[in-house]
Amino acid sequence: MTRLLLIIPFVLITSATSAQSQDVCARDASRFCRKYLEEGDQVVLACLKQNRARLSKGCQDLLTRHGQ
Repeated sequence: MTRLLLIIPFVLITSATSAQSQDVCARDASRFCRKYLEEGDQVVLACLKQNRARLSKGCQDLLTRHGQ
């Protein structure tokens, strides 16, 4: 039971970080990659990388932090 109580906050923090990461590039994705949004994350990521020079600073930084 104690182990479960220690895991729950970690899962919540990870989920919040993931959602925040998606929000950083959401506007750029809808702006530059709208036609690919239904094709999956990897296709949208490729599109964002192709449009890197046009992306917001926050989205560029996020891609760099994740090795993209």
